[in-house]
This record gives sequence, structure tokens and C-alpha cells, in this order.
Amino acid sequence: MQIEVKGRHMTISDDIREHVEKRFAKVGKQVSELATLEVELIEEQNPSNPDAYRAEVTLRVKGTTLRACDASRDMVHSINLCADELAIQVKRHRDKRRKRRESRAAALHPPGMAPDVGAGGISAAL
Repeated sequence: MQIEVKGRHMTISDDIREHVEKRFAKVGKQVSELATLEVELIEEQNPSNPDAYRAEVTLRVKGTTLRACDASRDMVHSINLCADELAIQVKRHRDKRRKRRESRAAALHPPGMAPDVGAGGISAAL
């Protein structure tokens, strides 16, 4: 998975970049290597807003885009909240795909019946 970290109204330090990579490593194991993760870290300029640090995450996997957004008083906490939320979405997405694939396979090959080997297979030679 390719990770791209952007900052709006702030600079991204190496510590924050390493924290992002560490927190999203769990998600990276569950998706393809071709997936792209875009993390945008935003510091709000409004002094009356107590949750001044916001993290927005966009994960693009084959055919689907998953998004998470959280704000808090600390940037690291916002990143952690986004990572947890995105992990839940990825798990739900993978379960849906697996369930669809299993239901299609069950529809093609009903239980109790062996799949047909074909004209050039063993059953045709007997």
C-alpha cells in the first residue's frame, strides 16, 4: 500500500509520518499493494474551536473508496481515531466481498453435486 501524507496549515515532521505508517500498517496488510492511502492532516486556524487538529483519510482500493475523518485536541489522537475507523471499514468491505464470492460459488456448484470436469476430463474418458 502506498501512503501519501499531506499537511494543511502545518508541516509534517518525520515523527508524525512514522506514526501514520505504523498506525496504518494493520490496514496495509488487509488490502492490495496497489491500494493508495491519502492522509491529510489539518490544523484549524479558528481559536474558538477546541478540536483544532483534524485528520482525513482516503483509501482507494480496487473499485471502492473508503474515507474516515476525525478531529480532536491532539494530532496523534486524531490519527489513531481515523486508523481505527478505517480498519473497521476495511474489515466490513473484505467480509462483504468474501460473502459475495462464496454465495456465487455456491450458486454455481450446489452442495452435494460434484462440479463437472468437462469434455476433456476424467469423467468423459470413462
